[in-house]
Amino acid sequence: MNSTRVKKVLIIAHGHPELNKGGGEIAAYNLFKALDEREDYEALFMGRQSVPGAQHGGTPFSTIAEKEVLFYGEGFDVFKFTQPNKRLLWHNFREFVEQFKPDIVHFHHYLHIGIDAIRVVKNVCPDAKIVLTLHEYLAICHNSGQMIKTNKKLCYQSSPADCHRCFPDQSPQNFFLRELYIKSFFKLVDQFIAPSQFLKDRYVAWGLEENKISVLENGQEPVILERFDKLDNSPKQVRLAYFGQLTQFKGLDVLLDAVDLLPGKVKKRLHLDVHGSGLEIQPIVFQERVTDMLNKLSKHVSYHGPYEPHEMAELIQEVDWVIVPSSWWENSPLVIQEAFKNGKPVICSDIGGMAEKVRNEIDGLHFRVGKATSLSKVLERVAENPVLQARLAANIKKPVSLIESAQEHHLLYQNL
Repeated sequence: MNSTRVKKVLIIAHGHPELNKGGGEIAAYNLFKALDEREDYEALFMGRQSVPGAQHGGTPFSTIAEKEVLFYGEGFDVFKFTQPNKRLLWHNFREFVEQFKPDIVHFHHYLHIGIDAIRVVKNVCPDAKIVLTLHEYLAICHNSGQMIKTNKKLCYQSSPADCHRCFPDQSPQNFFLRELYIKSFFKLVDQFIAPSQFLKDRYVAWGLEENKISVLENGQEPVILERFDKLDNSPKQVRLAYFGQLTQFKGLDVLLDAVDLLPGKVKKRLHLDVHGSGLEIQPIVFQERVTDMLNKLSKHVSYHGPYEPHEMAELIQEVDWVIVPSSWWENSPLVIQEAFKNGKPVICSDIGGMAEKVRNEIDGLHFRVGKATSLSKVLERVAENPVLQARLAANIKKPVSLIESAQEHHLLYQNL
């Protein structure tokens, strides 16, 4: 790449944050905006939209804003991550790449567009550098990339035989070939990015080269609200908050069980706010369990429904603690950075990227993953120790800003 001219970077995500509120989509979009504001980059964002018929001129593409393109695809193969609409990739996407002529193509995901898009880029622009940010363990684990077995136990390392036990409809041979297939595209990637050391270690154990994975944290927008982290010894109700999708892997059921286990006098000193959506698409048993618990604990728990990303800072400022009770390993949950950005300590499960990002007894508290009794003891502790919140809040390190993150990505691009 010529380091003296403006570099063109195409950032591809599995969705647009206006349409999909996931952390990966937000991270990709924030990086796009930060790079495009620099004088040395021209950035273009591409994400998926799921509404048929919204395309322009018979192509699979549409626009949502200047420099922000949406593509439409359906029937995606989530086993091999292939795009069944070969015209989308080998004609439309190929023409798009040919016209933009990027110096860098940064994939924040291969979902929906297809892992074969990596080969299209390599064929069309052989000199372009390809970067892939790994947001979870989809390449390793067919169970939604969670590395949780279908019997709900944590998975520590995949193998064709073990994967077959979780998914008997796929043979061990199919899982073996799946891994070879995915790795054949990963060989075309110049550099991988992992937002946590934990995730990097998992992919190195899976077979990726250690020196081809850089650990870079996702950047955060600056806080525009005053931080309220003054020491307060006065008795008051402790406010807790859960943010995120209401999936069976995020641990909301464990959190509600933990509140239910609290003694009555402790319940009165706590209040939990639940912000999120997606419960209606979860297994019916999980839906019913969460709904029943929300109704049972209505005096102590308030369910507020979905929220917009720009509302998060104000919502976090209203509480004392943020809780991340996920039952899977996680990687680098956006909610942890949001909490720290706003000066709030975090209570989280003691595994994976959560345990890496939140330092136990320093800027947050850990509990045993999936154990409502362990979390309940932590909640009782914060209710009865009002100075604990301020002590941990004082130790919070400022998260990486968007400007700092863009500079780190710039240096990585240059080194390629």
